Amino acid sequence: MVDHSAAQAHAADPAHLDTSTGLDNRKMAMWALIGSECLLFGGMIASYMVYEGNSVSGPLPAQILDIPLTSLSTFVLLASSLFMVLGLSAVQRGDQPRARNWLLATAFFGLIFLAFQAYEFNHFVHVGLGLGTNLFGSTFFLLTGTHGAHVAVGVIWLTTLALLAHRGKLGVERSIPVEVAGLYWHFVDVVWIVIFTLVYLIHTPLPT
Repeated sequence: MVDHSAAQAHAADPAHLDTSTGLDNRKMAMWALIGSECLLFGGMIASYMVYEGNSVSGPLPAQILDIPLTSLSTFVLLASSLFMVLGLSAVQRGDQPRARNWLLATAFFGLIFLAFQAYEFNHFVHVGLGLGTNLFGSTFFLLTGTHGAHVAVGVIWLTTLALLAHRGKLGVERSIPVEVAGLYWHFVDVVWIVIFTLVYLIHTPLPT
């Protein structure tokens, strides 16, 4: 006689995977998305690097980029990755109240990062740098704006998960969706580290 209750419990186990690869399809889909996003950001970063220094008019990076301010926003985004790890850990333990709090903290720090970016963009426009001003403006706004859009998607995603946790619908059996969201969020953070290093630090002199 088949023990249906045991079978249902086994199927509800997050570690139970009915796939041909033995890997969760949602994780595989996210890794495939991350692979395609690497090509997208790689192309935009390469374009920025190729056209750097070829602008025939200003403002130029050394004249306009605020490294201390962007360093602060970078710290905020990196701190959010720690909150994401804590949020996933809380979900895996079945602690939904703490999962909600950590996921909200992650989303909130993402919003702070976006506020820094909005301030930076607004300042650049006021000093004469727009999308069509020169090659620097075109490649810079395209690259950082695309990254900002990814952060905004992550903020909406994490807020939705936090709402589910608040309603008691983010139990241990739903830890995989949170882990997938974490993969996305960590990828967004890693991309920003590359952008910050190449665009702001290596090729822009520190203010004296």
